[in-house]
Formats: sequence, C-alpha cells, structure tokens
Amino acid sequence: MSETLVITGAQLVGAESADIIVEGGVITEIGTGLSRAGARVIDADGLVALPGLVDLHTHLREPGYEASETILTGTRAAAAGGFTAVFAMPNTSPVADTAGVVEQELALGEAAGYATVQPIGAVTVGQKGERLAELGAMATSRAKVRVFSDDGFCVFDPLIMRRALEYVKSFDGVIAQHAQDPRLTEGAQMNEGVVSAELGLAGWPAVAEESIIARDVLLAEHVGSRLHVCHLSTAGSVDIIRWAKKRGIAVTAEVTPHHLLLTDDLVRGYDARFKVNPPLRREEDVLAVREGLADGTIDIVATDHAPHPSENKACEWQAAANGMVGLESALRVVHQSMVQTGLIGWADVARVMSATPAQIGRLSGHGTPLEVGRPAQITLYDTSVDGVFTEADLHGRSVNSPYLGRALPGRVEFTVHGGRLTVDGGSLVEGVNA
Repeated sequence: MSETLVITGAQLVGAESADIIVEGGVITEIGTGLSRAGARVIDADGLVALPGLVDLHTHLREPGYEASETILTGTRAAAAGGFTAVFAMPNTSPVADTAGVVEQELALGEAAGYATVQPIGAVTVGQKGERLAELGAMATSRAKVRVFSDDGFCVFDPLIMRRALEYVKSFDGVIAQHAQDPRLTEGAQMNEGVVSAELGLAGWPAVAEESIIARDVLLAEHVGSRLHVCHLSTAGSVDIIRWAKKRGIAVTAEVTPHHLLLTDDLVRGYDARFKVNPPLRREEDVLAVREGLADGTIDIVATDHAPHPSENKACEWQAAANGMVGLESALRVVHQSMVQTGLIGWADVARVMSATPAQIGRLSGHGTPLEVGRPAQITLYDTSVDGVFTEADLHGRSVNSPYLGRALPGRVEFTVHGGRLTVDGGSLVEGVNA
C-alpha cells in the first residue's frame, strides 16, 4: 500500500522549491507550508526533485541466470539509483520470445515492488536471427510489450529486420537494434585503434556499428516504422543519427553512462571490469556522444546494466564476459559527465533519463512531470555531496562496476515508486511489498 507523504522544500526542476503531498500513489498538492495529519514528512531541503528515472536497457537475467541477478535484486539496484521503472532485455533462459515468459517477468517485478519491470521481447526466436518471434502475442499479452530487441546480438539479416519493422507498426512498437556487424567484429576484444594496436588485442572497429545503423535508418524510412539504436558509442554513429533525424526518419538513440565518461585507455590495465560491448571508445568519441546528447541527437541515457558473477570477470581479459553494472551509478555519472561540465541542466536530465525513455517504450504512469494528479514516481537527489563509489553502493547480486574506487558526485536520498518509499535517506527500504 502507498503511504501519505509530505515532501518539504524540494527543488523542482525549472521552478522554485516547494512541498509535495503524495496520497494514494498520486501527487495531490504542490505548494508551500503544506502538511497532512499523520503523514510521513520527508525533509528534501536542497534536494533536486526529478520524475522517477526510467531505464530503457536493463539486463535482469531472470529467468535462467539468477547467479548474476534476479528481478528482485536488479530492481533493488534500480531503486537505489533513483529508477522507478526498468525495461528488461530478453537474453534470458528461456529467451523472452513468447507471451508466457514476458508475463512471468512482469509478475516477478510486481511481486518485488521496487520498480516497474517492463519486459522487452526478442525480435527473433531464441535470438538466433532466423525467424521472427511471437511479436503480436507479446504485444497483446498482459505485459503489453512495445519494445523488441535481440540485444547482445545484431538482427543482421536485412530481410528479417525489414519484416520486424513492418510487423510492429500495427501496434506502435519499436525495434531496438544492437548495432554490430558480426563479421567485422569476430574475435574482437576492444575498440580498434591506437590502444588495441599497442596491446595486440583484436579490434572492434567503429564501422561495425555505424554500417548497421546506416542500413537500419534507411530500412525504417522505407517501411515508415520506428527504430531505436541501443548503446550508440562512436562519433560516426552520432553523425548518422543526426542526418537521419534531419531527414525525418523515426529513429531514436541511447548512450550509456560509461560511454559518456570512460575511454579505451582504461583497457591498458587488463581489468575486465572495463570490458563491454560495444567497447569503450576513444576520447574523441566520448566528446562526440556528449555533444550528441546535449544537442538532442541522442535521445536518452540507458544503463545497459549487465551483471556477471565474479568468476566471469576475475579472469584473463580474452576469456572475460562483456558488461558492467550501472543502475546505482548512472545518475551520478551523468551528473559528472554532463551537468558538471555545463552541457545540460537538470531539466535535461529529467528528459533524457525519465520522460523520453518512457515515451519511447510507450510506458504509461512514468516519465511524467511532477504535477498534481500525476503518479508519484519521484527521485530526490543530493547534488551537494561527493564520495568514492564502493561495493557498499551496489545492491544487486553482482559487483562488476567500472566505477569502484572512483570519486563520483551526488547521492540518491529518496526514491518514491507509486507513492511508496523504496529508498529512504540513502538506504533501501526492506520488504516494500510486505
């Protein structure tokens, strides 16, 4: 059950500080000097009030890979990072390519209670790229899937990609592409460039991403459908998306926090926490994706939260798994890489980390402004503190964060999901559905 909350002195984005009253899971009043008898009072003086964050790209691993993460542990991590909704990628076991699996994920998210879990359906059966999955059945299931992706694998066959784009038009769906030409990246271990040449590691060239994006925006234009580009990472990709948008193509794109901050120089230490797909790129690419996010070419920030057991990272570089956890650190990294650099303000953060991801995923009840009558999805963030990111900041099942030991600004002090506190004074609330 939701509780009555009186949030006092919160700094509203683009407005003065105000009090917010939450009743029955809804914002019922905004003003000054507000009170309610018997309500829980939250002192938010000096805290930025954002609409609850929405992550369009999360790997929750359940069903099948619970050693890495579960829907319960993953949504606890999400709440700790200020997220009230996450879209769960389908590379589970079994793959989320049927109505039954996506409905199971939805139910597990509801039972956990820390964040809304919106399943993403696979584009192809088993993510094998051979034939379309049950897109219509997933769309009309209780999960109401609107985003489909084979993330982890590229939908490489252009005919299958065209058919998928055509199919989802009937229910306003979107295909989220993992843009990676598998032939150009066979055996790749890191970004192709100066550092890979020095280390003698097989390179992942930028063109492997850019060529797929170029093909797919043209396919989306041809069939008049929506395309979303996952984890865009290169300067050339930004240029292609910018061109496509000027042409009027219905394409959106995301960038991860780690591609906004980290470079391939970090690979020199062979620390597998920095091994990810797409790989960390050059400083020039980092600057280009920051600019692309700032000018609206890139629409959103998405974490690509990818937990792995320690043994899959504590090994030699070539054998290590790709991926990083990112839910707890995402807002802090965006704060450092985009806000502290003056590239965007907090209204932009609300747009790229809440409003637009919810809109792309057609997720109702999230991403809306903090206004009277709106669902109470709220993140209260302290911009005035700094701290070293440690394992104590992680609340999922895996600890493969690239930020351990790194100083990051800010802290999520309170997260309100559906009118219920999931984070209270910087600490997770236990048993939110008890």
